[in-house]
Amino acid sequence: MIIESRFNGPPGSGNGGWSAGVFATAYGGNRPVEVTLRRPPPLDTPLALADGDVLDPDGRLVARVDPTDDLPPAVPGVDAATARAASARYPGLVDHPFPGCYVCGPDRVDGLRIFPGRLPDGRTAAPFRAPERVVAATVWAALDCPGGWAVIAPGRPYVLGRIAVLLDALPEPGDECVVTGATVGGEGRKAYVRTSLYGPTGALLGRARATWVALPPEPASRP
Repeated sequence: MIIESRFNGPPGSGNGGWSAGVFATAYGGNRPVEVTLRRPPPLDTPLALADGDVLDPDGRLVARVDPTDDLPPAVPGVDAATARAASARYPGLVDHPFPGCYVCGPDRVDGLRIFPGRLPDGRTAAPFRAPERVVAATVWAALDCPGGWAVIAPGRPYVLGRIAVLLDALPEPGDECVVTGATVGGEGRKAYVRTSLYGPTGALLGRARATWVALPPEPASRP
């Protein structure tokens, strides 16, 4: 397994959702799986899977993959017009902790360009045009960032810590989809979120639950 550099999240590491999707695909099986990231997935680095452990060339644990049956209900969908209106209010267009993110970074003309904005009830929503090549990791990636943007605030960046996905179907290349997200709780630096992906007809394509972790605040610089 290799996370190519273009599938980055924070600088120098893989996007959490894409990386988790690659690991889940390598794990295989018919049941949904949960991926726990133990360290930032390295880019352009051969990774091995052994009994559910994703290991780097030095044998360090990058992630853990486990089967799960604990998937929550879907986040309700919205129509395309509502998703577009929410996306126009995407806070990441003004203040983004990782503007080069493959999924939600405004600086990436070659990314998925999923820009989730808030709905009045606190959910996030965004349109998503499926790229020319769609694989399972594409859906995992699409189900990643819209959950994070339900909790990310200016000066308070979060990163993905754990995600479990139930994938019903892949969108066709070029499909105009909608993704929704919602926060369902939190504890300390952890935020618990859910996301769902809907196809052009409104059919549910996939849903996820995830744990996002707030990064520690940077120490104040001395005068």
